[in-house]
Amino acid sequence: MELGGAGTLLLAVCVTALIFFMMWINSNKRKNMPPGPTPLPFIGNILQVNSKELPQSLLKLAKVHGDVFTVQLGTRTIVVLHGYDTVKEALVDNADVFSDRGSIPTVQMLFKNYGIIFSNGERWKVLRRFTLATLRNFGMGKRSIEERIQEESQYLMEEFREKKGQLKGMYCTVCTVLYILPLI
Repeated sequence: MELGGAGTLLLAVCVTALIFFMMWINSNKRKNMPPGPTPLPFIGNILQVNSKELPQSLLKLAKVHGDVFTVQLGTRTIVVLHGYDTVKEALVDNADVFSDRGSIPTVQMLFKNYGIIFSNGERWKVLRRFTLATLRNFGMGKRSIEERIQEESQYLMEEFREKKGQLKGMYCTVCTVLYILPLI
């Protein structure tokens, strides 16, 4: 039995497709990830998750895969937590593990995870401590500076009441305003 050129080509295409299918199945085992429906290439599980009825779609998947499962929307892998006890355990009992923000490629490219707003983990903790210490050195949160501002504000209000709208000769009041405004 002799295979023609078309038969050989068909056999090569089938073997190649089988190899790619096996590679795709093995790559979708998602090591260290919760179970979930098998995603399709490029679109993931978009066909299984109805955006108009999202809670019902996720409820159906939770009944099949459990309270913690993985879905893939496009190329983005998402872990879904279903149920009060599961969410509480993750976000309250294990808050340190779940406290980081997701990475946004544009933000990573522009800011390289620097700054107190865009950083995560240990870098964020160091920046937060530094920022709070610096702001406290400038008087934030200290009662003494707040009391001084309130006292000066009272003097300013008394001056306004005494002058009844006449601003002539209120140099001290103007100085007080210029002193208070930057502190507020």
